[in-house]
Amino acid sequence: MKIGAQLYTVREHCRTLEGFAETLKKVADIGYTTVQVSGTCAFEPQWLKKELDRNGLTCVLTHTPADRLQSGAEQVAADHDVFGCPNVGLGWYAFDESKEETSYGHFLQTYLPVAKTLKENGKYFMYHNHDQEFKRLGREVVLDKLLQDIPADVMGFTLDTYWVQAGGGDPAQWLEKLAGRIPCIHLKDFAYGRKMAVIGEGNINFARVFDMAEKGGTQYMLVEQDDCNGEDPFECLRRSFMNLQAWGFR
Repeated sequence: MKIGAQLYTVREHCRTLEGFAETLKKVADIGYTTVQVSGTCAFEPQWLKKELDRNGLTCVLTHTPADRLQSGAEQVAADHDVFGCPNVGLGWYAFDESKEETSYGHFLQTYLPVAKTLKENGKYFMYHNHDQEFKRLGREVVLDKLLQDIPADVMGFTLDTYWVQAGGGDPAQWLEKLAGRIPCIHLKDFAYGRKMAVIGEGNINFARVFDMAEKGGTQYMLVEQDDCNGEDPFECLRRSFMNLQAWGFR
């Protein structure tokens, strides 16, 4: 398994193309060779390819805006071909049954066709969880229903360790349940007070996470820290990288 950086961590530095380019250089200078593109300014796919190549980086996953997925999944796949990215992600869905447009049924109606179109065009649709996927619909949590209702070859899961724990779940147990459909996961530590922490500076049992991720076929473990609690996000990415290196990952 390789480690990478989720650029949402440093999103405030990616508001312009100039800042985005400088961010890619800083991430590469830390030692990362893999990134997920998420939370950045708009960019042309050829521009991203050039900047990735310039810094010796590969992009293995994006979070693509919902409106682009819904209106042009074929074009999204073609754009990802340009910068060599195999996985197309959706970063958020509310799963709020009080509104039809955020209901579970609406998710299936909207994103199952998107996922199938991406598959037809050589890409794998990846859904990223927060804690709302641990709401119960009847006797089952949302994440269980997604696992059952959408075939593994159509949709995978970018399991986020912090948000699983925040939802009352066990990250390692869920990695085991989702085996075979977790090519990319998010590593995010959980500290006292519900704080997001540098990997290894919180309380998640990462030894079990790594074991279950490897057994489940994970290829890329992407470091993400949405909230760095006032610290420099590049420094947080650096410490996470160093701690993961100490565990034997590169």
